[in-house]
Amino acid sequence: MRDMELKGKVILITGGTRGIGYGIAEVLLNNGCAVSITSRNSKAVADAVEKLRKKGHNSVLGMAADVRSMSDMERVVKSTVDHFGKLDAVVANAGLGYFAPIDQMTSAQWNETVDTNLTGVFNTVKASIDSLKKSKGYIITIASLAGANFFTQGAAYNASKFGLVGFSQAIMLDLRPYDIKVTTIMPGSVTSEFAGHEPNESDAWKIQPEDLGQMVADLMRMHPRTLPSKIEVRPSKPKS
Repeated sequence: MRDMELKGKVILITGGTRGIGYGIAEVLLNNGCAVSITSRNSKAVADAVEKLRKKGHNSVLGMAADVRSMSDMERVVKSTVDHFGKLDAVVANAGLGYFAPIDQMTSAQWNETVDTNLTGVFNTVKASIDSLKKSKGYIITIASLAGANFFTQGAAYNASKFGLVGFSQAIMLDLRPYDIKVTTIMPGSVTSEFAGHEPNESDAWKIQPEDLGQMVADLMRMHPRTLPSKIEVRPSKPKS
């Protein structure tokens, strides 16, 4: 019965072509959802869609879009609704990070980090609200433990993720009257291509993207009366 509850749901995932976003997309597709994924890179979109379809997932739509652009996100939401008929949930996952001491960080690095990780989520959410009001949908933002724990060389990334956590909790209060649920997930170390990392066997101790995909699926299955508004998740054991 639980496995059927997500069947037919339509989910938009930004940054859905690799890492956390791709892992979430694959789990949701395995649970019978239709999924729309985005990336700034059109080739990455085409490759990810082809990879998913080779695995038998035909209910997937891919679009090149920049979350920093409100018009791009409005286009993505419209295309998703036009293609699948509705929008049930948004996973605002697109993000990046530049890490440097403040005296060495450039204005361009600061702006790209904040514009992608924070303003990009605002654009994604704002573009989706009308559709989510109709479906009484769900917004899940992918923040980070860096949204609660500061560290050296993390000025831009910390600022963007602290801001994202605050933004997510505030809109949770704004949108509850419309029966739209909002959760922010704050992962620790995750196996992904983030910051140029190439996943390998040494990442086995980390959270895997599919683990976060399962968490998203479980959240969406939860009874509408219950809302986990903020979730911290970390590897069960530190790196040995």
